[in-house]
Amino acid sequence: MTPVQTQPHSTHATPLHRTVADVMETAGPQVLDDMTIEVALSVMASARTGHLLVCDDDGACTAMITRAQLTAVRDGLAYTDRLQLRDILGDRGPFASPLNTMAEAQYAMRGRKVDALPVVDEHGNALGVLALAR
Repeated sequence: MTPVQTQPHSTHATPLHRTVADVMETAGPQVLDDMTIEVALSVMASARTGHLLVCDDDGACTAMITRAQLTAVRDGLAYTDRLQLRDILGDRGPFASPLNTMAEAQYAMRGRKVDALPVVDEHGNALGVLALAR
């Protein structure tokens, strides 16, 4: 009988087989969807971040919004100081699950042309953010 040589088993998954949970960043600031645009921009500036996770009254993440999106709305003709985040949010998502592979998440990001995705659990609670490396 010939002995079988085995390769040392790596505990690290290959890049495309890693899960979102392996590489996601902390969620950062989470705000309610009834917040006004100006207050959201102020929170973003104070937190020194380029995005906010927007949640509904139940705490479920409904969207991620960027400084560029908020600034474009504020500078638009339809802007009023009473405009709330829920008034400008489009469709819900996209989101990533911590169990998604990086390949699945990258496919979703390319399809929606986004640089980052909120990572949510099965109840919609924000766990983190998956951002493309820059």
